[in-house]
Amino acid sequence: MNAMMREAKYHTFAVQLMEHLVVPTFVLDAAGRVIIWNRACERMTGVPASAVLGTRRHWTGFYQQQRRCLADLVLEGASARVAEFYEIDRSLDCQTGALSAENWCVFPTGRGRRYLAIDAGPIYADDGTLIAVVETLRDITAQKEAQSALELLASLDGLTGIANRRAFDVRFESEWELAARSGQPLSLLMIDIDHFKIYNDHLGHQCGDDCLKRIAQIIVGETRGDVDIVARYGGEEFAVVLPHAGLDGALSVAHRILEATDRAAIPHHEASSQDRVTISIGAASRNSEMTSPADLIAAADASLYAAKQRGRNLIVAQRSVAA
Repeated sequence: MNAMMREAKYHTFAVQLMEHLVVPTFVLDAAGRVIIWNRACERMTGVPASAVLGTRRHWTGFYQQQRRCLADLVLEGASARVAEFYEIDRSLDCQTGALSAENWCVFPTGRGRRYLAIDAGPIYADDGTLIAVVETLRDITAQKEAQSALELLASLDGLTGIANRRAFDVRFESEWELAARSGQPLSLLMIDIDHFKIYNDHLGHQCGDDCLKRIAQIIVGETRGDVDIVARYGGEEFAVVLPHAGLDGALSVAHRILEATDRAAIPHHEASSQDRVTISIGAASRNSEMTSPADLIAAADASLYAAKQRGRNLIVAQRSVAA
């Protein structure tokens, strides 16, 4: 009897301890029903314990539509499915049955959008029987947003604010692979400011920087902001990746950029043939003869070189010229 009383006492203490943990925590029994929904979990989700205790509706604290929480995947022994439901799987040793993940969560109760670090682990009886699963949650939104801000800064050109060469390489590779799988067209524009060295040497680096920023703004303004990728490729050269666009579409964009640059009328008194800043554009589209992203870049580069050789302020599309 004393042993039973001690066991009951320890059980009560364990439940009370978990209830008062500062870490949001809930516990499911072996059937997936909520047996503990602590006060920190109530504060985080806005869902009172009375609304979920004894039910399998723990998901309502975190999601608009029914879906598995990490604790459910532990109960099901479904460690292989973590990536199906969570942005990042941080599970280190699935042999123990414990899982760890990270995910954005929009609380249905209006508590906003938060990024959570989540851990879930099994509790076994002395005979090895699974009796419960504990899930704990940490709000790491501030850390995630800081990380995202740093990643964004690392991908942008410090002068113009558009994508830098590193970001271009990564995203262009991704678009190439997508186009190769889907059979969708993919085009590339290479754009160079004509006589930029003369401009920079005569007017100074500050004016040169201003010119680069103006041209970057013009290119961005004539492209699809939510689809196309505009990058500073190097020096006074820019690149525009045009997913789902064939050569005709690429030429249409190139003409708009050329015309917008002409309308901007950026003075260039030292140019050999124009009194304003002009650009040359090389255009190319992916075709069956190309086997890698480098092939498309080489084709667009060759077109750009041809535009320079033919007098500048031109668009050259592979083997054809458009004024």
